[in-house]
Amino acid sequence: MKPNIGISEKNLAHTVAILSTVLSDEMMLYVKTRKFHWNVAGDSFMELHKLFEAQYGGLEESIDAVAERINKLGSKTIGTMNEFCKNSSIKESPGKYPSSKEMIKELLRDNETIIQLLRKGIDNCSNSYKDAGTADFLTGLMEQHETTAWVLRRYFS
Repeated sequence: MKPNIGISEKNLAHTVAILSTVLSDEMMLYVKTRKFHWNVAGDSFMELHKLFEAQYGGLEESIDAVAERINKLGSKTIGTMNEFCKNSSIKESPGKYPSSKEMIKELLRDNETIIQLLRKGIDNCSNSYKDAGTADFLTGLMEQHETTAWVLRRYFS
């Protein structure tokens, strides 16, 4: 049964497309953060190992929340790595194992990319697609990424 929540099917489709991209970005960042957690080395090993673990733990929760939001809007949720790779703005780096500082820089860039895309998604959901609930949801995700970016940025202050 399709939801009858005051948003047209066309607008719901646009909103779900935004959420599918967000889901893909979250998944790609999750995988990358796990990779860095497994491979970090050097003087700050334990600190960064724990930091990355906390970050991918937060991403796990976000991923589930985004997937459930898509379902709440009456759509199926993508769920393969192939789909995530096609829909994501975050790119993989197979076979590359950067230094701990480069890991932090890469995660910072990825979080800032996601923040910028979330801002656009919030604006579109709110103004173009009349979906205040998803705009609010995306705002919460954006704030989480802003906090993560701030923490990562502090390594370079």
